[in-house]
Amino acid sequence: MKRITKLATISAAIAFSFPVVAQELPARIKDAGKIIIATMPNYPPITYKDPATNELQGFDIELGEAIGKELGIKVEWQEIAFAQMLPSLQTGRVDLAMAGMSDKKARQETADFVDYLTSGAQFYTSKALADEIKTVDDLCGKSVGASRSTDWPAQITAWSDANCVAKGKPAIMVMGTEGSADARTQIKSQRLQAAAQGNETLPYNQKLEPDTYVALGEPFSQSLAGIPVLKTETQLRDAVKIALERLQANGTYDALLDKYGLKANKLAPVTVNQGN
Repeated sequence: MKRITKLATISAAIAFSFPVVAQELPARIKDAGKIIIATMPNYPPITYKDPATNELQGFDIELGEAIGKELGIKVEWQEIAFAQMLPSLQTGRVDLAMAGMSDKKARQETADFVDYLTSGAQFYTSKALADEIKTVDDLCGKSVGASRSTDWPAQITAWSDANCVAKGKPAIMVMGTEGSADARTQIKSQRLQAAAQGNETLPYNQKLEPDTYVALGEPFSQSLAGIPVLKTETQLRDAVKIALERLQANGTYDALLDKYGLKANKLAPVTVNQGN
């Protein structure tokens, strides 16, 4: 009996050390020997391009490659506009998307989300205005921008209603921008006095442009970033979830968080469709 138990333990350990078994993947992916992942390299340090080599890099890129390794298949990246990622899942152009996409109830109508990071909208200003804008309370009556393709403008308005208007202070003047990079450009030119972007990206920008931006307070919202998988692809969804769980167990996930300065954005355990 002891020998049988010992053999069973060894067998379980060996099984865990190998990639997710091929039978867990859809036949079309097994036959192709690869998985196609959509990304848009404009969201450092999540996904971006090395300016010297023009190669894809970032947390999502390395994590995606690690998922492929766990699944025992190659990863093929396709650069697709963010707004086209879910439609590309529906048409079969790609199998997954990894671009720091927020898991939202509305998006869950199209895809299941394997959640792997936390995110929060963070106010910040320029160092040149830091003496005038010292805390989030100083944002009342100021021009504050955020990418219009996100929920941040609406979240800023809600924050302003609760923290400015309700207290008899002037409302924040919310300005939609073409993206986070546009917001930062407008802050530097002082067309905006502050802005908001994901707290997973702000430290990277502060490092990239030292003595330029100052974070204000704590993140004023929280969301989950997930990997969308077409709702009919439950087999693929479960395989990706298992691969992520293994990467958390073997330390790869934590090592990538450390590398990209994302320890504050850790999500454990891996969840599915837990976004709001």
